[in-house]
Amino acid sequence: MYADEKGIISYKWLIFWFLTVFIICVHPVHLRLKTPNLTVVSILPTLLVAPRTPCTTVHRWLCLPHLKNTGFLPTMRAVIQRVLEASVTVDGEMISKIGPGLLVLVGVEDGDSAEDAGWLAGKVARMRIFADDDGKMNRSVAEAGGGIIAVSQFTLHASTKKGNRPSFLRAADPAISEPLYREFCGLLEKESGGAVGRGIFGRDMKVALVNDGPVTIVIDSRARE
Repeated sequence: MYADEKGIISYKWLIFWFLTVFIICVHPVHLRLKTPNLTVVSILPTLLVAPRTPCTTVHRWLCLPHLKNTGFLPTMRAVIQRVLEASVTVDGEMISKIGPGLLVLVGVEDGDSAEDAGWLAGKVARMRIFADDDGKMNRSVAEAGGGIIAVSQFTLHASTKKGNRPSFLRAADPAISEPLYREFCGLLEKESGGAVGRGIFGRDMKVALVNDGPVTIVIDSRARE
């Protein structure tokens, strides 16, 4: 299987095994592992399937058990704030405003996909953080009759590991993040059954809010907790 018709080992196989060893030695996943009990064999499926590609359900099934705490898998992140009121102003003009409801900050990371947007939108719409008649958190934003504003915020993927100046290399390029942000907003409207106020992508925005509680919840499409 490894030799050609003359019984000589094919150069293609030599190159294949050389690249395999090279990837195992220097691949970011290998370098960033933080759990010593993981072996090369245990991460090999992720090296073959997941490097720098959007994570589908199959990818997560293969990757997540081993990479959940490595920070490798891309994650679409949302900061959900229950508010009494919120608004977004651009260049002195108020473009979105709600009373009681949710202000959602959304961060897209390089490698995120439509699946991430769909999961996140459903989770936000169904999250029961509004009080019922007994004063318990038991109602979703739709059940409470609240409004929603979703604002894109790439700084949610800031890295402060080195130095004091945040790095935003993990944030997706606008060509990727803007369509996913728009898709997230559209899916959130379908899930919640109401209009979703928005900011203006890539613009300097003034976001005002009165946090109710305060209640602030951070979720992402990788941990799914």
